[in-house]
Amino acid sequence: MRKGLFITFEGLDGTGKTTQIMELEKKLQQLNLSYITTREPGGTPIAEKIREIILDPENTEMSSQTEALLYAASRAQHVSETISPALQNNQVVICDRYFDSTLAYQGYARELTLEALYQMNEFAMQGIKPDLTFLLDTDTQAASGRMHDKQMDRLDLEADFFKKRVRAGFLKIADFEKERIKVINAALSVEQIHEAVWDYTKEALQNKGLV
Repeated sequence: MRKGLFITFEGLDGTGKTTQIMELEKKLQQLNLSYITTREPGGTPIAEKIREIILDPENTEMSSQTEALLYAASRAQHVSETISPALQNNQVVICDRYFDSTLAYQGYARELTLEALYQMNEFAMQGIKPDLTFLLDTDTQAASGRMHDKQMDRLDLEADFFKKRVRAGFLKIADFEKERIKVINAALSVEQIHEAVWDYTKEALQNKGLV
């Protein structure tokens, strides 16, 4: 039986995922809980190399199918090398993006078949699914406005209508999985968002017997 607690953060870039992950890390440190923080695509040396290919702005000719397969390959390595061992070691795993991003970006926005994405990623995830997911939600204009200092990658450079489809996809996914996915208004203050994140996390930790 899998141990540990697997938490993921989802949403458009610019919704404050990085800030909230850092706030959650501080709380876990205060409680002296063992945890790791990771990201997708990436999280291992091999997966980080795949990330570079996926996000390189020069790779404008990449097909949607290639993109989805690269994400799945990165995820398979990430699960094998990082996520699964940490969970077996009874750690809390905090991950910036996971399978929900594939559904939102490659499924709802790129319009690839959801069934095919599910099958591909069932293989890649090896049975490892999040216990708790936070979807930080805001409109595309607000999210883009927070990214003025970021070096833009291939997906950042997509048109606004693409990002609107991504956001709509995330909300549809959340509607299907209300128990796991907690939608939080990213327009709230950092403190308000953290309070909501911690309330749900504390309950999940208690249910797992980690606190």
